[in-house]
Amino acid sequence: MASGDFCSPGEGMEILQQVCSKQLPPCNLSEKDLLQNPHFSKLLLSLAQHVDESGLSLTLAKEQAQAWKEVRLHKTAWLRSEILQRVIQELLVDYYVKTQDTNLTSEDKKFHETLEQRLLVTELTGLLGPSREKEMPPLLGVEKADLLELMPPSEDFVWMRARLPLEVEEQLKKKCFTLLCYHDPNSDSDSETLKAAKVWKLAEILVGEKQQCQDAKSQQQEQMVLLEKKSATYSQVLLRCLALLQRLLQEHRLKTQSELDRINAQYLEIKCSAMILKLRMEELKILSDTYTTEKVEVHRLIR
Repeated sequence: MASGDFCSPGEGMEILQQVCSKQLPPCNLSEKDLLQNPHFSKLLLSLAQHVDESGLSLTLAKEQAQAWKEVRLHKTAWLRSEILQRVIQELLVDYYVKTQDTNLTSEDKKFHETLEQRLLVTELTGLLGPSREKEMPPLLGVEKADLLELMPPSEDFVWMRARLPLEVEEQLKKKCFTLLCYHDPNSDSDSETLKAAKVWKLAEILVGEKQQCQDAKSQQQEQMVLLEKKSATYSQVLLRCLALLQRLLQEHRLKTQSELDRINAQYLEIKCSAMILKLRMEELKILSDTYTTEKVEVHRLIR
C-alpha cells in the first residue's frame, strides 16, 4: 500500500470514531483496516447517509415498513374472521355433543339448526360463485339459485343473528377462563367476577412474560457468542502455552545434555571396571577350584 493512503493518527482516530458512531450494515472491519484506508472510511460515512443498519436504502426501508404494516393489518382482519369462524363451528360441535347427553330446549335447537343451515348454504354458495360458473358447468346441475332456496326463513335468521353475539361472547368467555386457569391454576376456584378481572389483565401479563422470554433468549444468544469467543481465546492461549512448554523442554534438554553425557560416561566406566573385576574373580575362583593345595604340592615335587 502506498504511503499516501495512510493518514495521521489524529485524523485516523477521528474518522474511526465517526464510522463507529454510524449504524452501518454488518461488516468485518477492524480499527487497523479503517486507519490504513481513510478513503474507504470516508466512503462508509457517505454510504451511511443513504442506507440503514440492515443495508437497505432509506426509501426501500420505508416502503418495507409500510408493507409490513399493511400485512399486519390484513393479518389482524384475517385472524378476527378466522376466530369467529372457529367459534361458530365449535358452537355447532358442542350442540351435537349436548344433544347426546341432555335434552335441549326448542329455542336452542332452533338456534343451532338455523345457524348450521345458514353457514352451510353460505359456504356452498361461495363454492358456486360466478367465477366458477364461467369456468365449468355447475356441479351436479346445482346452481346458486337452488341453494338460496334452502336458506332458513328471514324471521328465524334475524332471531338467530340477534342471539349469535351472546353465544359467541359466552364461548369466548369460556376460552378466556380456560386460558386463565391454565396460566394460573389457582384461579380455577375463583368466582366469575374475579376471573373476569384477572382475564382483563391477562393480556398485559402475557405480553410482559413474552418480553421477558425474548430478553432471556437474546441474553442467552449473547452469552453463547461470548462463550464461543472465550472458547476460541482459551484454545489459542492453550496452544501458546503448549508451544512455550515445548520450547522450554527443548532448551532445558540442550543445556543439560552435556552433563547427562558425562554422567553416563562415568557410569559406563564404573560398570566396565566392575565387569573386569568380576571376570578376574571368576578366573581366580576357577583356578582355586582346579588346583587345590595337594595338587600344588604334587606339581612342585614333579617339577
